[in-house]
Amino acid sequence: MDLRALDELDRWLVHALQLDGRAAFTRIGEVLGVSHRTVARRYRALCAAGVLRVRGLRHARRTGQAEWSLRLRCRPAAAVEVAHALARRPDTSWVALTATAGEVLCAARTAAAVEHHALLTRTLPRTPEVREAAARLVLRTHVGDAAGRQGRLAALGAEQVAALRGPAPEGSTDPEPYRADAADQALFVALAADGRATARELAARAGRSESWARERVERLRRKGVLYFEADVDAARVGHHDTTVLWLTTPPAHAEAVARALTTHSPVVFAAATTGSSNLMAAVVTRDTDALHSYLTGPLSELAAVTHVESAPVLRVVKRR
Repeated sequence: MDLRALDELDRWLVHALQLDGRAAFTRIGEVLGVSHRTVARRYRALCAAGVLRVRGLRHARRTGQAEWSLRLRCRPAAAVEVAHALARRPDTSWVALTATAGEVLCAARTAAAVEHHALLTRTLPRTPEVREAAARLVLRTHVGDAAGRQGRLAALGAEQVAALRGPAPEGSTDPEPYRADAADQALFVALAADGRATARELAARAGRSESWARERVERLRRKGVLYFEADVDAARVGHHDTTVLWLTTPPAHAEAVARALTTHSPVVFAAATTGSSNLMAAVVTRDTDALHSYLTGPLSELAAVTHVESAPVLRVVKRR
């Protein structure tokens, strides 16, 4: 299925859910000028076709987690085995094989220093198939989640966008991370599987009332602890090439460059990191010609970028 094969209403609906993945079908229908039953039917069809998935995700740093970008060089014959082993770990969210023989990329979250130490100094170095492991700490994410905004659309008008945009999280001056309790953890698990799970379904998972579940979700959103993404499968909508970029820029320009990257339509992920390069990004394009156009066009116009390294992704083994 290509994005061009989706009709206008499908494109509107995808854009609406990318603005607020948990927006009520009734509100979406009012803005789009159709019934909520039509919206629900189209949503179910897109999900059944594997084009669309809405997920509720916790914000890593606001819940006391650290995010890591791992770049592993393995014995070429063992790269697939290593990738699948990483994919089975509960602390990984994205694992991929690149065009470089034996290279595996991985995004991981750890909740405490002891977990950082175990993963980076014991587990990986003691894996004989892994010859080298480079770990970058993600300092700030500028575009949601790798793969979370693939196939972004711009189908709605400005007034429709304003009417459908999700609530902005409140600013917080609390230096301590949010401490999730057991009921919160149940919500996180349920919403990661289905970001549009009903209050009744969430209440059953958490062992609480529907009113509690409804209020808790809104509270977590206001605090910036929970956010929602409409994940469009890029390959299913005609965007087949994913490329990871590592960029180097003077520290004084890193923030401005990262923000500029978020305005580039092929960019689905951008982050400031530690390491020899201080920014990384993932771009999704329809084909290699489109990738070339991006690299020699918008990206080349960022004068503060002094070095770019790129790695085409051959296969994504895990997407959270």
